[in-house]
Amino acid sequence: MTTTTLAWLVPLLPFLGSVAGLLLGRTAPGFVRPLAVLPTLAAAVLAVLVAFRQGGGKTIEAATQLTPTGSVPIDLALYIDGFAALAAVLVGVVATCVQIYSTGYLRDDPRYPSYAALVSLFTAAMLLVVYSGDLMVLLVGWEVMGICSYFLVGHYWETPEARAASLKAFLVTKLGDVPFLIGLFALATDAGTFRIDGILGAVAAGGLDHPTLIALLLLAGVAGKSAQFPLHTWLPDAMAGPTPVSALIHAATMVAAGIYFVARLLPVFASSAAALTVLAVMAAVTMVGSALAALAQDDIKRVLAYSTIGQLGYMAGALAVGDRGAAVFHLISHGAFKALLFLAAGAIIHAAGTNSLSAMSRMSGLTKRIPDAYWTMTVALLALAAVPPFAGFFSKEAVLVAAEHTALGDRTVAPAGAGWTVLVAGLLTALLTAAYATRLWLLAFRGRGAEAPDHGRQPLAMTTVLWVLAIPSLGFGLSVTYLDDWFDGNALTPTVTTAVLGTGIALVGAVVTYAVWRTLATKVLAAKGPAPEPVAAHVAHPDAEAGQVEAEALHLPHPAEDPADPGRVLLGPLHRHAATGFHLDALYTAVFVRPVLAAASLVRFLDREVVDTYVSGAGTGTKWLGWLVRRAQTGNVQTYLSALLAGSVVLAIAAVLVAAGA
Repeated sequence: MTTTTLAWLVPLLPFLGSVAGLLLGRTAPGFVRPLAVLPTLAAAVLAVLVAFRQGGGKTIEAATQLTPTGSVPIDLALYIDGFAALAAVLVGVVATCVQIYSTGYLRDDPRYPSYAALVSLFTAAMLLVVYSGDLMVLLVGWEVMGICSYFLVGHYWETPEARAASLKAFLVTKLGDVPFLIGLFALATDAGTFRIDGILGAVAAGGLDHPTLIALLLLAGVAGKSAQFPLHTWLPDAMAGPTPVSALIHAATMVAAGIYFVARLLPVFASSAAALTVLAVMAAVTMVGSALAALAQDDIKRVLAYSTIGQLGYMAGALAVGDRGAAVFHLISHGAFKALLFLAAGAIIHAAGTNSLSAMSRMSGLTKRIPDAYWTMTVALLALAAVPPFAGFFSKEAVLVAAEHTALGDRTVAPAGAGWTVLVAGLLTALLTAAYATRLWLLAFRGRGAEAPDHGRQPLAMTTVLWVLAIPSLGFGLSVTYLDDWFDGNALTPTVTTAVLGTGIALVGAVVTYAVWRTLATKVLAAKGPAPEPVAAHVAHPDAEAGQVEAEALHLPHPAEDPADPGRVLLGPLHRHAATGFHLDALYTAVFVRPVLAAASLVRFLDREVVDTYVSGAGTGTKWLGWLVRRAQTGNVQTYLSALLAGSVVLAIAAVLVAAGA
């Protein structure tokens, strides 16, 4: 079978699995789990074969005209370079792990068939984005992911939080998609084609007439899809969906799409120094702001959500300094350990039987009860904190090295100011990342909150997936010297300067956080004595089982919370602002939402009280006129003659008066 045929099958298989799952979900429930897992697993295997055959060498291209447009044609095209080959492997592996994990996590969920089908469709859409060589076909996958996220985030639609989060995710990303679509049309107009190879050729020949405008329009869509400032606010709220969905969105689909798109078309953005500068500032603000917010969150999933935003900021920073190899390297590395972090968090919630244990200040006694989640999450947090030799160390160092080279003028793709911006923000974020990763580990596994009842061993499907993802989280970075061909041939190995500086800063963040926690814990132990007693579990819905309990958070009394939280001490007066995401939602509500609602109320008032009044008045006038005419039709000839006589008299008098006046 040719490589092109294999590549076409990669997105097609999960799509067919999704369709079959939706059709057979109710009539043949026994086929739901095989249809969820096997097509996605087969797609992952084929993606590995495609990557092996591509080998980081010549780009694989194939195309057939999809439809004659009369102007710029739309082609069903493949464009598989080293980036696409590795990204497809990441999507396939993570999606397979999520599907296997979900068979245990949501085993008693009555809506599992639709959930599994949507996850498969989500996977197929992202694989279409990865392999597509035509921007219009890529846009199809881009938009399908948006609608899939709406349904999956709102999986627990019984709760207002899930409904609001799904709507917010859809609307905020659509807000960025409008200028994104305009940018795509402008790009195709300048280049004369939607094909990626044709666009890159036009850029190389200087054929873009409006590079800055096009790049900025496209960045708006990237900011929405990849949750970059200022359109990042939807991602923390998206935690209302099932945890496996969070793992899929944060690690391999949706938010990765924007970064991958910029990497695909980096020459378009690099043709405008202004666009790269904007991207660098956006990445810097995103990195630092999200890391500060993560340090203030109590919900473990919101910590990981803000962490994702920050790590995407690293990738955007690498692209801002013109190094797409470093960006995609960190994208793949991050995908492995972030999927592991979310799935381990899901194991914690599953073990507790209630979403109350997503609040870290209420966690206790988890180390011995869920050792698989404990050890694998420890590995993932070390990778997140960029501790050598874990994967995150090598990929984050690649970003810092790229920023350093640009700042010092060794690379001239981007302005030196963009390099300094990304480098300083990256180092500060490394400090904060190590701090909130350490805080998460301490509160989750060494906390003194109220211990929830033990709900037994975790399903084998869940624990197996955790250990599978722990392997790349630990060892992927060590393979960097063998993957140069997949990343434009650029070396991604750390330099002594950034390695020592970055690791030293991370260690400072971890040590300071531990010291503060230790001091607080000692004071609490001396003042309050033993840890709180276990609290009763609470299930959100009467028919819910372990996989459904995320639908509603349990609000425990204050004594059940762990007061030894170093985040409050480290942030000081900034804590209350960081905990709310620096009030961006409140700002957007005041600046955008309330004026729109006020305008809608005004339009409704005008429609009901003005327009409807005229319409109703016209109907009422006609009704009264008809009543008068009906009253005049008595059928009495004498009445008609009297009316005729009276009318004649009136006309005669009027004629006499007119004649007299004349």
